[in-house]
Amino acid sequence: MQIDFANFTPGLSLAGGLVIGAAAAVLVLFNGRIAGISGILGGLLGLPRNDVPWRVTFLAGLVGAPVIASLLGKPAVANIQASWTEILIAGFLVGLGTRYAGGCTSGHGVCGISRGSIRSLVATLTFMATGFLTVFVQRHLIGG
Repeated sequence: MQIDFANFTPGLSLAGGLVIGAAAAVLVLFNGRIAGISGILGGLLGLPRNDVPWRVTFLAGLVGAPVIASLLGKPAVANIQASWTEILIAGFLVGLGTRYAGGCTSGHGVCGISRGSIRSLVATLTFMATGFLTVFVQRHLIGG
């Protein structure tokens, strides 16, 4: 394994993690809500509710922050080596998995584990193991 030191940014990664953790803590402390993206988005797609403004604001910040960051400095460019068909299938499978797991990686990994949820710990370990296995199969057995 080689580390790409030109793009290795542990300081920025730590800062980003701290900001995500702080945002999750503020949301649960002041709004009583968990910062799980699938739950926040899913709440907008369900029946009409009285909690639409905070959900829209949260998602706008999630989408708007990288846009603002790119305007202020070097834009982040994703290099995705997959076709649109593969991306759509992967998105569907992720959505199916988050429904089956009762939440997404952000909800379980950031918020659930910090609350001491065993279910979230098991879900996060499952997410991670599946990711590790997928990379291993892709790189060593299929030859990606």
